[in-house]
Amino acid sequence: MEFTIGGRLEVRITPADVGKRVSVRRRTDGGGTGAEFTDVVGVLTSWNNGVLSITRKSGESVHIVESSVVAGKVVPAAPARRRGPAASFEELASVTARAWQPVESEALGDWRLRAAGGFTRRANSALPLGDPGLPVDEALGRVRDWYEERGLPAYVQTATGAEGTQELLCAELERHGWRREVSAEVRIAALAPVGDLEADVRAVRLTREPDAAWLARYQRFSTPGPHVLRVLGSGPSVWFATVPGDTGDTGGADADPDAPPAAIGRCVVDGRWAGFMAVEVAPEQRRRGLGTTVMAALARRALDEGASAAWLQVEEDNEGARALYDGMGFAAHHRHHHYRSA
Repeated sequence: MEFTIGGRLEVRITPADVGKRVSVRRRTDGGGTGAEFTDVVGVLTSWNNGVLSITRKSGESVHIVESSVVAGKVVPAAPARRRGPAASFEELASVTARAWQPVESEALGDWRLRAAGGFTRRANSALPLGDPGLPVDEALGRVRDWYEERGLPAYVQTATGAEGTQELLCAELERHGWRREVSAEVRIAALAPVGDLEADVRAVRLTREPDAAWLARYQRFSTPGPHVLRVLGSGPSVWFATVPGDTGDTGGADADPDAPPAAIGRCVVDGRWAGFMAVEVAPEQRRRGLGTTVMAALARRALDEGASAAWLQVEEDNEGARALYDGMGFAAHHRHHHYRSA
């Protein structure tokens, strides 16, 4: 990162740049005899009382004492993407929300309060996609009250790391005592290469609804109830994939219908987008390519319905899934975070 003009380090940012993406070099105490420096890139979320706060694309907040800053400048709002489909945060936020809908929802200005009996944070969190129509502190109070009335913890889902994401709101939530619990990458890719993956999809059974076997393999199905099926079945065009537990030697012809599934997956087709969720493989069946097989089968069905782009979410600590999706061409677009009220 180049900060110099004519060989001199310059600080070319001011408090007026709050809300912009910046790159800052600061002096650190490395314990040695010479000066040491580190660079921080992210959205400048505040500059108060001699302290800069910067939110990285990961959602991490970094606080920098003004006197330690030796250089700084405003940088482009988001780096240019080198692969995959073009997509804005606003488009993806709407598409991902339609693929995992709550049982109950209510508008708070441009925010959406969502509840589904506590089944997953995504379906039981406020989705802020604009102005709540109230000062933020009042809006957060309304969010707390709404979830308390339903016996649920209050969550707000936010995003960082792309043009138009919500670093300023993340900082505001932290100032009000909300704490980030879970983060996940939203990744996108061209759909055709996923459908072209080398996989024997004959063993994959595709259905419009999850059956008992699919639900038995699904790790999040810990509290059965109609609200779970409502969420799973929501979306414009929903498909469920099941690989029988005993696939036999003839592409599924000898499968044992009573064996637990070896692998499952869910796909929601929404216009040009195909969203992949709940791709799970039984522990004893891993390293056989079944995750790839499920993805390929669902992608081919989505291509038949006219989709051309793919998205999915993967939690940052799921190294196995991240490696699988890397190989399929998925690249990070932005990150989702769930903040819980203190």
